[in-house]
Amino acid sequence: MGLEVGMKMPEATLLTLTDDGAPVEVSLHEKLAGRKVVIFALPGAHTGTCSTAHFPSFTRTASAIRDKGVDEVICLAVNDPFVLSAWGHALGSADAGITMLADPETKLTGELGMAFSAPQVGLIARSHRYAIIVDDGAITHVGADDSPGTCDLSAGERILEAL
Repeated sequence: MGLEVGMKMPEATLLTLTDDGAPVEVSLHEKLAGRKVVIFALPGAHTGTCSTAHFPSFTRTASAIRDKGVDEVICLAVNDPFVLSAWGHALGSADAGITMLADPETKLTGELGMAFSAPQVGLIARSHRYAIIVDDGAITHVGADDSPGTCDLSAGERILEAL
């Protein structure tokens, strides 16, 4: 896997939805500049471990993570922004204050060396499961799980411990 402490995050244009449901582009560099951010990435919306373990670990810990000086908690997935937003709302992203960012063409995920495919289960060009702490665009902590079905090093509780 390609994530390393000290690495600068590449520029990327991601997508999110406005409150009225319109897709809007988000510059990753602008979002990270001068800020401390936690990004957790997962294989996809509505998938097993993502829905039952990974995302819920951040809804439980997002407030405590922000209490440790983090400006924003972001969920990143290789889905379209509509599916990602609906899934996030269903799991409480708004109440937890988690920003949903879509990487629908796998551009950022691929550039980070975090793309994988599992065609036998219908997952093509998806993201490995990981969580990172980013300070002013530089990665200061990496928690990446070896298997898409495992949520341990990338869990919200592990990020909270790392802070």
